[in-house]
Amino acid sequence: MLTYLTAHEAQAAIWIVEKPRVEHVNAIAWLNQSSSADFYLVKVEAFKIGDSDPAPLLTLIVGPSEEGKDIPGEKKEFAARHREREAFWEGLLKVANEKTDLHADRSKTKDHFLGAGSGVSGIRFNYVAGEDWARVEVWIARGPGKADENKRIFDQLFQHKDEIERAVGDKLNWRRMDESDSCCIQINTQLGGYRNPEKWPQLYEWMTDKMVALERTFKPYIKSLQL
Repeated sequence: MLTYLTAHEAQAAIWIVEKPRVEHVNAIAWLNQSSSADFYLVKVEAFKIGDSDPAPLLTLIVGPSEEGKDIPGEKKEFAARHREREAFWEGLLKVANEKTDLHADRSKTKDHFLGAGSGVSGIRFNYVAGEDWARVEVWIARGPGKADENKRIFDQLFQHKDEIERAVGDKLNWRRMDESDSCCIQINTQLGGYRNPEKWPQLYEWMTDKMVALERTFKPYIKSLQL
C-alpha cells in the first residue's frame, strides 16, 4: 500500500481485507497520525439478497479523523523544538565545560532543562531554558512524599540568604513553593532562550557564569545541611 501510494504520489490509500486484525487497525491508525496522507482500512464481504447475484459489502473499519489531522503538525513542531533544544544545550555545554566540570558528564538533551547533582541526593544544579528566557537554579526535590524534608532544607539555606546573595553577586528568587513538594532558588534572565540563536553566545556566558557562582556558593551550605 505504501509502495503504490508513493509511486503514484497519491493523497489517499485504501486497504481492502477479508478479516482485519488488530495489528491492521493499529497500523492504519498510526499511519493516519504520522502522515499527511489519508489511510482507510475496509472490510469486504459477499452480500446476497434473495436470488440476486452476490455483491460486495464494504465496511469502513478505520480511517482518518479530523482530530488526527493536527497530529502530524504537532509532531513536526515537537521535532523542531527538540532539535533546537539539543543544539542549544550542545553549545552551552561547550562553554560550561571550560569553566566547571559540574556538568561534564552530561550530554545534549531534548528536555527544557539540564541538571547535575550537588553531592547530596535530591539537590541539583539546573540550567533551564524556555523559548525566550532562561535561568539557573538550585532544585530541591528529595522524592515523593518528602515535601516536609524539602521545606526544611530550603529553610536552612534561607537562613543564610543575605550572605549567599552577597557571595553570588545577585538577588535570588527564593521559591519555597508551599503548594508543591519541591523548592527552588533561581536566577532568571530575559536575555533570550533556545529560540533566539543570535543571542546564544551572550546567553551562554551569562548562564555559565551564574552557574559557577551558584555552585561555588551553595556547595559548602549544602554539605553542612542537617538532613
